Amino acid sequence: MAFSPVDPQSHSAHAATFDRDGTAAAVDPDGRALSMRATISAATYDYCMPVPNPSPNGRAVVTGASQGIGEALATELALRGHNLIVTARRGEVLEDLAARLTERYGVVVEVRAVDLADPGQRGALADELAQREISILCANAGTATFGPIATLDPAAEKAQVQLNVLGVHDLVLAVLPGMVERRAGGILISGSAAGNSPIPNNATYAASKAFANTFSESLRGELRDTGVHVTLLAPGPVRADMPEDPSLVDKLIPDFLWISVEHTAQLSLDGLDRNKMRVVPGVTSKAMSVASGYAPRAIVTPIVGAVYKKLGGD
Repeated sequence: MAFSPVDPQSHSAHAATFDRDGTAAAVDPDGRALSMRATISAATYDYCMPVPNPSPNGRAVVTGASQGIGEALATELALRGHNLIVTARRGEVLEDLAARLTERYGVVVEVRAVDLADPGQRGALADELAQREISILCANAGTATFGPIATLDPAAEKAQVQLNVLGVHDLVLAVLPGMVERRAGGILISGSAAGNSPIPNNATYAASKAFANTFSESLRGELRDTGVHVTLLAPGPVRADMPEDPSLVDKLIPDFLWISVEHTAQLSLDGLDRNKMRVVPGVTSKAMSVASGYAPRAIVTPIVGAVYKKLGGD
């Protein structure tokens, strides 16, 4: 039995609420701080100019913006004053999001209902973005399946690779020349702690996130001193709140291990602004990163595989 999120182009749809570290300088109509900075642990930074400030012609692009981390990233960018291009398959959901963000924050939000797993639709969007002034790209869209790959739908597995791998690669290639020419830009790639090691019963997803993780950090090395920031987001389990009808994933993962999509978005964009190499929010993702770095794969792989087998319903 395979599991996939409600919208295949948005990572996680569910969450708790976390307080933001820092001091508020102003507050929006909902009482939320407009100027706060989350505390980020020490790491390797390339100190250079921050990502571009909001501008009339500049656009921050968020893929998989219909729910989960993507929606939270779009909201956080709008709060910070950025005009947006939001993409996902569900155009009506994006239109609702655009209306809310425009009303609340006064930003321009362009909607692109695009299936990034479709090469034609993805190519058309890439062609458009190559001609636009893209200040920030949040390559967030992704989907996952669980279970032995031999029992899963081959078409769905291939579409997962199109989305999780080429959906990142093609859009980065589209916006990168303009960013380099302007010597300013930010690229946030949603990888995963799952991409750090083999995961039986989650093979396609883990492999696709291994690509995202490695591509992000390799690209970062190429772009030193160009003014273009590249940050990898490698989260563990995230959600907005406990759903009324919890999935098997919700039931298997204890509540205290979930982190909020809002907190994840704030940390991610703060990390991008500081040109942090990798943002790893949450206890679970940090533990997975440590385990993949130090524990022998021959030991870790069967243990993790057994957990993911349960997620597949077996």
